[in-house]
Amino acid sequence: MTDNNTLPPGMDIEGSLLQLMGIVISEAAPERVVATMPVKGNTQPYGLLHGGASCVLAESLGSVGAALHASAYGKVAVGVDINATHHRAVRDGVVTGVATPIYLGRTTATYEVVITDDRDKRVCTARITCQLIQAPAGS
Repeated sequence: MTDNNTLPPGMDIEGSLLQLMGIVISEAAPERVVATMPVKGNTQPYGLLHGGASCVLAESLGSVGAALHASAYGKVAVGVDINATHHRAVRDGVVTGVATPIYLGRTTATYEVVITDDRDKRVCTARITCQLIQAPAGS
């Protein structure tokens, strides 16, 4: 299970979509975020990993990295763009996502997220951009 101490202030996995989808964050820093997600329970009707599930994993990892980066400026990160290319199908096992920054600025952060299967074959490549905004009072 994810250690909430590795997450940005105000973020909690409990009761979130990440928990529902079985996403487990194992590493979290502005320079690299890593997590796994089971294929089972995250498939489309043909029994393949759902492309939307890959997007949820990618957006989650990019958002965590961006939020960690934003906290250094007293800001929070909000997603403004995501795109994904699905390279191959996966029917079972676990996929791993690794987010690395393409750009870390004062107002935006962009991450590339590479998702691989149990054989270390690339399943999906995604890019997410977050806007860094002033943290709401009390956050």
